[in-house]
Amino acid sequence: MKPIDPHAFDRNQAEAIKPAAAQDAHMIRAQMNRSDWLILGLLALIWGGAFFFIGVAVRHVQPLTYVWLRLTIAAAGMWIFVAFKGEKLGLPRSVWGSIVLLAILNNALPFALFGWGQTHIASGLASILNATTPIWGVVVAHFLTNDERMSPRKIAGVLLGFGGVATMIGPALLSNIGTSGLAELACVTASLSYALAAVWARRFRKQGISPLSVTTGQLTAGALIMLPISMIVDKPWTHAFPPATAIAAISALALMCTAFGYVLYFRLIATSGATNALLVTLLVPPVAILLGGLFLGETLAPQDFIGLGLIALGLGAIDGRVLSLVNERQRTFKPRPTFAGWR
Repeated sequence: MKPIDPHAFDRNQAEAIKPAAAQDAHMIRAQMNRSDWLILGLLALIWGGAFFFIGVAVRHVQPLTYVWLRLTIAAAGMWIFVAFKGEKLGLPRSVWGSIVLLAILNNALPFALFGWGQTHIASGLASILNATTPIWGVVVAHFLTNDERMSPRKIAGVLLGFGGVATMIGPALLSNIGTSGLAELACVTASLSYALAAVWARRFRKQGISPLSVTTGQLTAGALIMLPISMIVDKPWTHAFPPATAIAAISALALMCTAFGYVLYFRLIATSGATNALLVTLLVPPVAILLGGLFLGETLAPQDFIGLGLIALGLGAIDGRVLSLVNERQRTFKPRPTFAGWR
């Protein structure tokens, strides 16, 4: 048997490892491309009406029961979609613990907190508090990931965006922040939960699990978690049957804002990272105002346009593309040095 040259073995091993390392280095894009921005905009449109639907639902349905119905309908819709595509869920038994934790962080806990919170505070104030999610996301990603570290540019961008949201909703809502402290604290806690979930969801791409499977799994787990909780706490059979408007609102939340929305959301996390994906929470309030102006005849106040401008500046600062283009142009058009002997 011919002996193996150990140096040759080391070289072959290194060559076999290099392609995989190069692939891992490009899993997360610090700057979003056109496809990422398209998904982000679509998510903003889908989730822009979510606070309106929640407000309609919790007027007639108890908050925990509303969450259970929303997750159950969404899970059923995802299972039908998976069967229609002829695919299998593809979730090994070893990942279900991670799926359950994701369902708690991304569905059960924040849905319940925002649902209960909106029975005590205005939907606009809830959307402002929800816009703190990217701020939490920058901090959480810094401590729990290796490739999404905080930078002064990202922090400044998120704060600019939050300032834009606050400007649009107006100081009138912010002046009431002390009247329902527990409800507001619940919404802030829900925003932190979303940020933790965004970072936790990154692990499923490394395990080769598709966003479709993750979405179906987490919604199913969330529905099973909320079933006994809602039955014990709310006792829904003791309340009147909800009207058609509440059922329609919950169905829209389940199928459009939850099932379809999360498929896009996890895909965005997989390509551009948790911090960039969480930018959608900054776009939700302005999109809701714009949709109201376009389809409901609502007028936009001057502070709405100021807020939109601040959000655009914040998104540009976080993405860094505009700053990169400015710096590149400055390098390109930098004047050539002149010397005393040259004329």
